[in-house]
Parts: sequence; structure tokens; C-alpha cells
Amino acid sequence: MIVDIFIPCFIDQFYPETAHNLIKILERLDIAVNYNPRQTCCGQMAFNSGFWDEARKVASKFLNDFPEDRPIITPSASCAGFIKNYYHILFHNSAQHNEYKQVKKNIYEFTDFLVNVLHVSDLGASFPHKVTYHSSCASLREYGLKNEPIHLLNNVRGIEYIPLPQADVCCGFGGTFSVKFEPISTAMAEQKIENALTTGAEYIVSTDSSCLMHLQGYIDKHQIPLKTIHIVDVLASGW
Repeated sequence: MIVDIFIPCFIDQFYPETAHNLIKILERLDIAVNYNPRQTCCGQMAFNSGFWDEARKVASKFLNDFPEDRPIITPSASCAGFIKNYYHILFHNSAQHNEYKQVKKNIYEFTDFLVNVLHVSDLGASFPHKVTYHSSCASLREYGLKNEPIHLLNNVRGIEYIPLPQADVCCGFGGTFSVKFEPISTAMAEQKIENALTTGAEYIVSTDSSCLMHLQGYIDKHQIPLKTIHIVDVLASGW
């Protein structure tokens, strides 16, 4: 099998090790990985900020960057959910509508692809730490992930998974929401961190680096004994 990978802006700029670990895992599963170095952004930030014409240009480039009819794997439920749910608005009744339909069919969030396409549960990872899992709004409500991430975490050696109270409540990031409504955003992060601390976990795990960045910022500012980590990095540990 050959797959394309889409590395979102956040991961490309701030968490490149997560991108490397994504490739590492796929190659361990004997999957050939194609990375198009011309890829940039899916257009979500511009779209959510109301700049639909600019978003359409970026999204059009995305379609051109992934012309092949094969799986597109991304370590971001947020980006995958946006493409699946909102590209139809940008490309309705346009020349690229069929290209959009092909990409919508092909794009997968990483844990969904592992569990539901490859039927993989155990990657042989080892992560001897207590962890809890934050269900990002994008993964839960936009993309529609269910228990795939937790299923994979429970098969990691040495890990102790502890459910997070109010795991489905937003962390407060919300893209530009965190800039426009900083006090509300900060209060939501505080609530999320307080819930995580009640579990006794060492790490908060999520499928979305944007949520993790937001939470880590609050953690660092208040010197809280807690860390954040992307699920890809957990699943690539201990080899």
C-alpha cells in the first residue's frame, strides 16, 4: 500500500518530531509513504476567520497537491474534519468539485486509519507513564472519532490510562477564538487542566497539536507538574 501524508501547519512549524514519528509508524507497518514537499495548509484558519476567498485559494492548492486516488493520512483530526465537512462549501458547483469529492473520500485521521482501515491495535509501543486523553472538539464533533485513540493507548505497554473528567469539553483553543476571547479561552484551559490533575496523570494525550499547544502554554505559565503529548508520539515510543 502507498499512502500520502499531510502534515498540518502546526505540526510542520512546532512539532516536526510528530511528523517524523508518523512516517516511522507507517513504515514499520510496511506502508510506502509519499510526502509532497509542496504541501502547505488546508485553509482552515482563513475559513474560520471569515476569509473564504483566501481559504478557497489555499484549499484549491491542497487539492492540486494531492491528485492521486489513494489514502491521505494526517495526524490532525481538526484538519481532516475541516476538509471533510467544509470543502463542499468552498467548491460547490465549481470545476474542482469532483477533486474535492475524491479527497474527502481519501483523507483519514491517523488513529482512524490504523484501527478501522488497517485493523491495527498494537504497534509494540512502550510508554511507562500515567496518561489521560483529551477528546478535541474537532476529533469528536467534526471528524467523528469514537474510541479509536483510547483503544490504541490501551495496547501500549506499561501505560496506565485514566479517563479524563469532562473529556468532551472544549479546551478553549478554538483557533482564533483563543485570541479574540482570551479570558474565556484561558478559563476553559484552566478547567481542563484542573480536571487532568484530578486523574494523577503525568501526560495529557490528544490527536490535535493545537489543543496540546494551548494547554501546554497554560501549564508552563503556571508551572504545573503536567505534560502534553500527541498520540502519534506515544505510539512511536519504546521501539
